[in-house]
Amino acid sequence: MITGKSFSELALAFPGTEQKKHFERVGFKVVGKRMFATYLAANNTANIFLTPQEQALFCKIDPMNIYPVPNKWGENGATTFELNGVSKQVVLEALLSAYHQVVPANKK
Repeated sequence: MITGKSFSELALAFPGTEQKKHFERVGFKVVGKRMFATYLAANNTANIFLTPQEQALFCKIDPMNIYPVPNKWGENGATTFELNGVSKQVVLEALLSAYHQVVPANKK
């Protein structure tokens, strides 16, 4: 199980990231750029902003705990991770993918 604290530590470990309130969620973004993930304490879930192709791959790993956000955002790659049932390694890989959508690997 991944706690809110450990999810925050994972998301904030990437260079240039910050934590901001985002409605009822906590958002994680690159300073001066867009958000790449959010966390909701009420149900211990994270929404991680992947490409649709990456989303399809992650959803195949564990469709019970990883699934598209049920709206237009989900159609564009926003993916819910139920943190009580997903491994830390899978979440870290998804965060890395989402972060690199904002800051390409060769631009860090």
